[in-house]
Amino acid sequence: MSGVFRQQPDSLQRLERRTGQAVVVRSDGGETTVADFVAWERRGDEWQPFLAAAAVIGRSGFISAAGKHEGDGGTPTGVYPLSLVFGYSATAATGMPYRQITADDCWVDDPASPQYNTWVSGKPQAASWEKMLRADGLYRYGVVVEYNTRPVIAGKGSAIFVHLWRGPGEPTSGCVAVAEVDLLKLIAWLAPEKNPVIVIGD
Repeated sequence: MSGVFRQQPDSLQRLERRTGQAVVVRSDGGETTVADFVAWERRGDEWQPFLAAAAVIGRSGFISAAGKHEGDGGTPTGVYPLSLVFGYSATAATGMPYRQITADDCWVDDPASPQYNTWVSGKPQAASWEKMLRADGLYRYGVVVEYNTRPVIAGKGSAIFVHLWRGPGEPTSGCVAVAEVDLLKLIAWLAPEKNPVIVIGD
């Protein structure tokens, strides 16, 4: 880590007052696909760090939401709600809404589909989609990042999550990924009443 745990980013002061938890993901100053990942909690008028971890982002690095498109491998910058925790188990140690992944679940990535950028159970109305029950286990735990969801704009990118990484330095297809020990701490800490968000790219 680059000392980011002690360095409160200016972006926290620009968040809505109703936001009580924020995960800040920003460059560690080195490789374009490696990032610092710090979870912060508002206590009165102050922000206190809860968790600092190494993270990886998309293979194309950070990309502006305005410039992002499906399949570009970039992680969209901006501030997005964290709404739902998911995983392979029936339950998880979290206070957030939780959804268990089944073999019938997929996330639609076909921009021409009316179900684009949504979680679908059963056969989707689409030409392409991603199976949520992945053989590599990367979605054993994860959190949905509400990017391009309200509204959904065709072709602007889909399936942005915080999920398990393949390993240090191994980039994603556009998501943010961390080690399992850090993700478990994160999902146990997240609280819906604190309206958690993720700040990508600071």
